[in-house]
Amino acid sequence: MTNKTVLIIDDDDILRGALARGLRNEHFNVLTADSAEIAQDILSRIAVDAIILDRMMTGMDGLTLLQELRRAGNTTPVLMLTAMTGAENTIDGLAGGADDYLGKPFQMRELILRLNNIMRNHNTTPAILPDGLTFANDEFFITRAGVSHLLALSGEEKKLLHALTHPMGNIAPAAPMVAKRLRGKLNIVLSNLDIITIRGRGYKLIDTAAQP
Repeated sequence: MTNKTVLIIDDDDILRGALARGLRNEHFNVLTADSAEIAQDILSRIAVDAIILDRMMTGMDGLTLLQELRRAGNTTPVLMLTAMTGAENTIDGLAGGADDYLGKPFQMRELILRLNNIMRNHNTTPAILPDGLTFANDEFFITRAGVSHLLALSGEEKKLLHALTHPMGNIAPAAPMVAKRLRGKLNIVLSNLDIITIRGRGYKLIDTAAQP
């Protein structure tokens, strides 16, 4: 079995070295970069299986690098590792394209588990959602003007929205009151989305902005 290759992007020499040693002890191949610019050069030449990315770095910061990679079509799994913790920072990182978000300080065992998880999940096809709607870390977020906010849903509403969006076009059964509440919450934040009734089958989410 071929060992996985991980790129560590962090401008802290001590932490970068410790991470590299820890990953090599777990039989990963490791590449390192101390800046976003060096990382971009590496990624232009070498395909890696995952990236561990610091958010706060001298020069281009990690979140900007991540957004540039995603815009360029790079889908490599990214674990953002940062001292910028808290719900809003986590949301920003996930909405910016991170597959997972881990705060410093951290346990190496947890980092390895999270790293393996995002690489394993990367083998599944991601859902393509309407503009403004993001699904990450088992939650839905609304992103407008570069700012992301958690979409507050009940368990039943989230389950229905997940069924309707994975993939878009799915028809899913639900209690009429649940569908009505979800439609109302979506209409408030994303006026282009609507939930329609498919007689005898359930409900379907449509993006009116994408309709011919």
